[in-house]
Amino acid sequence: MVGAENQSVDENDRQTQLLRGALDMCLLALLAREPAHGYELVRRMETAGFGAISYGTIYPLLTRMRRLGLVAHEQQASPTGPPRKVYALTGSGRTHLDAWQKQWTRFADTVGAILAPLDHSPTRS
Repeated sequence: MVGAENQSVDENDRQTQLLRGALDMCLLALLAREPAHGYELVRRMETAGFGAISYGTIYPLLTRMRRLGLVAHEQQASPTGPPRKVYALTGSGRTHLDAWQKQWTRFADTVGAILAPLDHSPTRS
């Protein structure tokens, strides 16, 4: 029997694995709505229900996506400190996001069909 503590760890591990596969797509989708700096993206992800996501996860992804030409950044003055980088989606980023959304929808539909409740009749060998 699996204890509640082990179940919680398993759920957290599964959530982490699922997020790892979708985080770049989620960041692009958030930037498609409105340009933002890294701190704001972390806050939006938390507000969306993903829980605590570290800056050490977000910033390397933003750097990688910038190198790939999916996002661009510009320095903007901050009212409370040094200038900060504000990221925005590029045309290439929009194209990738559209393709990834279609792929995600197909994938989620396939998984949903497999996970749909069955009639629970006995299986035959």
